[in-house]
Amino acid sequence: MKKDDKTALEGYWRENLASMLGLLVIWFAVSYGCGILLVDVLNEIRLGGFKLGFWFAQQGSIYVFVGLIFYYVHRMNKLDRKYDVHED
Repeated sequence: MKKDDKTALEGYWRENLASMLGLLVIWFAVSYGCGILLVDVLNEIRLGGFKLGFWFAQQGSIYVFVGLIFYYVHRMNKLDRKYDVHED
């Protein structure tokens, strides 16, 4: 492996890990923060007849997680093209 290839590979994984870390922080904040820690505050707000804290604990964090998956796919496709490791 050439030195340039190794540098590019390290840059690719550095950006990939930074993306994953950011998305995991968002996921944790929504699932743990909104579903457990802030549930009493969020329960003052109603969404479709349900308390918002309950909604986040039961369904909202799942929707956010699915959204994060789609964002990760989009982000990785851009990253793959940037480092020329795309599947096209």
